[in-house]
Amino acid sequence: MNEAAFDACVDAHADEFLAQLIELCRVPSVAAEGGPAMARAAGLVSSLCRWAGVSADLVPTDGGPPIVLGQAGDGPRRLLIYNHYDVQPPDPLSEWLSPPFEPTVRDGILYARGVADNKGNLVARLAAARAYQETHGRLPLRLTFVLEGEEEVGSPHLDGFARAHADLLRAQEGCIWEAGYKDEDERPAASLGLKGILAVELHARTADVDAHSAAGGLYPNAIWRLTEALSTLRAADGTVLIDGLLDHVRPPTAAQMAMLERLPYDAAAVQRRMGIRGFLGGLTGVPALRRLMFEPTVTINGILGGYTGPGSKTVIPSRAMAKLDIRLVPDLTPELALQLLRDHLARRGFDDVTVIPAEGGLMPARTDPSAPIVGVVLAVLEEVYGVAPNVYPSMAGSGPMYQLCQAYGIPAISIGVGWAHSHTHAPNESVRVADFIAGIKVMGRVYGRFADQVI
Repeated sequence: MNEAAFDACVDAHADEFLAQLIELCRVPSVAAEGGPAMARAAGLVSSLCRWAGVSADLVPTDGGPPIVLGQAGDGPRRLLIYNHYDVQPPDPLSEWLSPPFEPTVRDGILYARGVADNKGNLVARLAAARAYQETHGRLPLRLTFVLEGEEEVGSPHLDGFARAHADLLRAQEGCIWEAGYKDEDERPAASLGLKGILAVELHARTADVDAHSAAGGLYPNAIWRLTEALSTLRAADGTVLIDGLLDHVRPPTAAQMAMLERLPYDAAAVQRRMGIRGFLGGLTGVPALRRLMFEPTVTINGILGGYTGPGSKTVIPSRAMAKLDIRLVPDLTPELALQLLRDHLARRGFDDVTVIPAEGGLMPARTDPSAPIVGVVLAVLEEVYGVAPNVYPSMAGSGPMYQLCQAYGIPAISIGVGWAHSHTHAPNESVRVADFIAGIKVMGRVYGRFADQVI
């Protein structure tokens, strides 16, 4: 590969590549809301594939947006690229400095909902395919793009897609996963796995109707009942208290702990950026990283119940609901975690609190650091950025990596164009334009190096 020629092509077309990203970010493809925006986004992604010299098929799902299956190139090596075109809701809108679906560049930073998670990476990988073919002709390996529209709601249809395309997936020799960023120390980060997730709702109903709060000393209150149940699930220091859950956690290996010890984790910088006083349990350094990578969590995402309007309403709520997520690590499955949660609540007399799981729980996933694709990506990151990357044994977040990759023997590594202040899932989500362009150069080298690698 003539990398100088490739870089020159990327630089010459930087404005065009940025314009393609901006166009995609204009589409309000909020998976939780569905609607015509999802079909519009899928159509635009398939058009981007063709623009990049990648064939594109829209694979329908049962009730969800289509999965875009793209293929390009030729050669003995096969590389899978996974991304998603759906985004999180933009709320709270009042905190955005510019409208979330009107992409805006300020001081070299592009702000838009979904630009970091995950449209910037999606466009960068397609742009790299286009630039490679413009400078070198046909891609020297077979690329398979799986671009879905439901990652932000648990990828409920991806497992069915994977089963239907099992032979195609088993032929893949590696995967570049969806997202990544630069750390606080401006080093590129690479992750070799992620946590699984179980999302649930807890419902409490204590009476047929709401009641006057004058009877608060006698009548049960659904919100109190719910919060009392919730308080048994986690200690104040963040330790999960669900009976038996920690018994199923696979401890990190010595090699994985050594990876953590090599990471320059500035807890104080993270706390300043987030505006928090400290981490739960006072954790810092390696213990904080261990919790992020290797320990399960229980998080209350939201609570509904009672009256929260203006003024006061002296009422005893009869119903209350909470949304939770439980992040899973090996060897916890969504099914096991759900049963342990139900048993835990029943054992404490909360069998009247109904547990309703969301569709599409996700398994945790891990990649062997010695996998060939890992070595290629880490070498390319160091070359392009001039500094060794920070290598994480896992992300703290979740995604369908196991369902698409590890279940079919595919090692996966996650990298991307975000930065420490990307604010994914939050207002003012962003990527730096320079990082987006650098990410294209990274992917072009990955294509060429992986094609040439001798195993």
